[in-house]
Amino acid sequence: MIRDFGLLTLGRLAGRPESEPPAPRSTGRAGRLARPSPRGVGAVMDQTLALFRRLRLVAEELHGGGPLSGGKRNLLRELERLGPRTVPQMARVRSVTRQHIQMHVNDLAGQGHVELVHNPAHRRSKLVRLTEQGREEVASMIRREVRLLSKLYVAATEEELRKAADVLRAVREAFESEGWSELVEREKATIAGKAERWD
Repeated sequence: MIRDFGLLTLGRLAGRPESEPPAPRSTGRAGRLARPSPRGVGAVMDQTLALFRRLRLVAEELHGGGPLSGGKRNLLRELERLGPRTVPQMARVRSVTRQHIQMHVNDLAGQGHVELVHNPAHRRSKLVRLTEQGREEVASMIRREVRLLSKLYVAATEEELRKAADVLRAVREAFESEGWSELVEREKATIAGKAERWD
């Protein structure tokens, strides 16, 4: 979530290369899947939402005075991390329309941060690539974040923070799993069945 606001450095500070996705976490500490209580999962969800709202403010405090919105900062960060991408690729990972991403890309190109280049894999869909100015913009934001985050005091140890990140990753992956999708579909079918009986 933090990256959606255009904050760039937390993945780097956690010691994991940005180009490498986290390894799937499918087992609990005992070596098997755990089934926490709804109250436990709900507590994590509540704090995640609260942190989400706070991080939106943090991103604006750090970068809001500049000309780039959180969405545009996020696009620059993705291009810096993954290299040239097409508009459809960037839209797909965000579950938004291509038109929405294209609008951001047009603005960034107009500001000199990105350029459209030939795509050898697809004649009609050009690649969006950072310019030297765009790379310097990303580097400048990273320097600003590192400078401030290195002075931040948190009531948790480094190990506790890493464990918290592991827990959040495990919860996210649970909601991304086929098992969760099956539960949702089953619940929808149950609700539909009840509605039919009421009719």
